[in-house]
Amino acid sequence: MRTDPLRVALLGCGVVGSEVARIMTTHAADLAARVGAPVELAGIAVRRAGRERAGLDPELFTTDAGALVKRDDIDLVVEVIGGIEPARSLILEAMEHGASVVTANKALLAADGATLHAAAERYGVDLYYEASVAGAIPLIRPLRESLAGDKVERVLGIVNGTTNFVLDRMDTTGAGFSEALEEATALGYAEADPTADIEGFDAAAKAAILAGIAFHTRVTADDVYREGITEVTAADIAGAKEMGCVVKLLAICERSRDAATGEERVTARVHPAMVPLAHPLAGVRGAYNAVFVEAEAAGQLMFYGPGAGGAPTASAVLGDLVAVCRNRVAGGRGPGESAYAQLPVSPMGEVVTRYHVSLDVADRAGVLAQVASVFAEHGVSIDTVRQQGRDGEAKLVVVTHRATDAALSATVEELRRMDIVRGVAGIMRVEGE
Repeated sequence: MRTDPLRVALLGCGVVGSEVARIMTTHAADLAARVGAPVELAGIAVRRAGRERAGLDPELFTTDAGALVKRDDIDLVVEVIGGIEPARSLILEAMEHGASVVTANKALLAADGATLHAAAERYGVDLYYEASVAGAIPLIRPLRESLAGDKVERVLGIVNGTTNFVLDRMDTTGAGFSEALEEATALGYAEADPTADIEGFDAAAKAAILAGIAFHTRVTADDVYREGITEVTAADIAGAKEMGCVVKLLAICERSRDAATGEERVTARVHPAMVPLAHPLAGVRGAYNAVFVEAEAAGQLMFYGPGAGGAPTASAVLGDLVAVCRNRVAGGRGPGESAYAQLPVSPMGEVVTRYHVSLDVADRAGVLAQVASVFAEHGVSIDTVRQQGRDGEAKLVVVTHRATDAALSATVEELRRMDIVRGVAGIMRVEGE
């Protein structure tokens, strides 16, 4: 059993990296006791040298990340710089030189996780990434280890704090989208460029990672259907309230079966949805995250907590660091990639759910019957209809039973071509029932 110090290279010293370095420095004795050997910070790679970083030895810093990960004395590389390159090359270089890797890089894992896993297997090292999804919330490890003997059927979650904050403010204060986003930016929940959050890219990367682990299938960000929240309106929020729902940006990963062959498949999608107030996810407020897991034997599980920020994300990184260091001390490895199932990923058109459709129509006799006939022609069954009319115009709100996304899309396209339909004011899926 190893007792000499384990040496750690840190790539990046921003909000998360600086917090990782601080905890490693101030809690060194505790970490050593938990690992079974001392854990030392051997070097920190940054883009610009010379900045003073309180509490950290200036001698640790270097701008040559490539040289740092190639050092023979490095046992573990912690990557928190983000993005695809140079992170991918640095991680692969570190593994080739015998170092295990802890990363928070959701974009890289969702784009090319297979390459990283293959390299970890080839060189006999660990790849851990708890911090890549939902910050401090223990989620990856429960899916990868605690539920390894179970069959996960569905993962449904709020995995982006920025969008949850924006939608929550729109719901609770009546703020418009732009106003709520402005507030999120002022409070530090949204980046200066919030595109990755509000357009769903961040959540889609996380959905790919979750689906891959849950269903033992390689899923990339390109496999994930994605819609953001920029088109969510006050009318959508009001419509949800009338149904006893709230609007959330959800990441949904689930098993399904091909209608014709019965072949098992998986789907992964990110989009706004109306969630009934009775569902636990409806009560997730502010910038918090929560993930609802449904498994065959375990039943329904929910994981909740802060999903972003320096300290919460650093907590997840340090948890992985301790686990990897323990493996090194014991002379073993943790679990690698499990992609044996390789289930096909269904296109969005095959996804089955309910829909809330709001139409602006002419206020005259027979309109409802004509609209209903279009739904029926495409095999979309109507659950409820609400109609309000004034001055020759009317609002028709239709809530459907479960139908495929393709059937609903075909219905809406035909409705748009009808003279009696002035416009399709809104379409939103209803989930979590």
